[in-house]
Amino acid sequence: MRYEDRKKAGKPAARTAAPRRETERKRKDRGEAQRRPAHSTHKDNALYAGGRNSAAEALKAGLVRRLFIKTGRRDERLQKLAADAAAQGVPVEEREEAVLDHMVPDLRHQGVVAEIRPYEYADLDEVLARWEGKDPFLILLDGLEDVRNLGAIIRTAECAGAAAVLLPEHRSCQVTYATMKTAAGACAYLPVCRIGNISRTLEKLKDRGFWVVGTDMDGESLYSGANLKGPLVIVMGAEGQGMARLTREACDFCVRIPMKGRVSSLNVSVAAALLMYEAARQRE
Repeated sequence: MRYEDRKKAGKPAARTAAPRRETERKRKDRGEAQRRPAHSTHKDNALYAGGRNSAAEALKAGLVRRLFIKTGRRDERLQKLAADAAAQGVPVEEREEAVLDHMVPDLRHQGVVAEIRPYEYADLDEVLARWEGKDPFLILLDGLEDVRNLGAIIRTAECAGAAAVLLPEHRSCQVTYATMKTAAGACAYLPVCRIGNISRTLEKLKDRGFWVVGTDMDGESLYSGANLKGPLVIVMGAEGQGMARLTREACDFCVRIPMKGRVSSLNVSVAAALLMYEAARQRE
């Protein structure tokens, strides 16, 4: 059913609706500012992972494009890393320690630096085609800043049975090695799609029968009968700021997670997990 037809028909009674607001509620940043990763860095438009454990994990995940090992005597661990890389067909190159220092200036590389393959984003139309005739749910992230939060959300989304994570090309963090490490392998199974304008993307999804639920402190309680069945897009806002005004206006309804303690907000990855698993529970 097209979005225009759905508006004429009205929302199902089971769905809760939140009043639209013209102004956004100010929220304080709860200390979720993005911090420099302890194991990876960008240099000269390349992504490098420094350190023996990081290099070993990246090799195991098949993410390494080239492996750089310090010139000179190699201990047993470095020899094994070089052998593992060679077995995968990954080029192993020797570099002076000063060169490795330059590749990852803020990290302790322990004599090895791995150049990581760029992440391959999925096409949203292809993802939806694979779910034709089913009731998928998607996670759209509006303005997320912390790559580790992104990794945690991808990991939970894969475990909860989501179809994909949608990530805007602009005003948002992207998938990095730190993201993939935090996702603990989920990036290999769950598609992450880059999208353009959020409002237009949501309108297109509505035309395909999706309902859009946003997360907002002014929404109805998640546990007061919110209907998360059927094709669904769960929208999560940025750390501290929440959803942008236009994104909120594009939502069909909004929900909030009841807070019982003195702290008034959850980490965005934790909040996303609660919504995803409620959607998964209702699908059972």
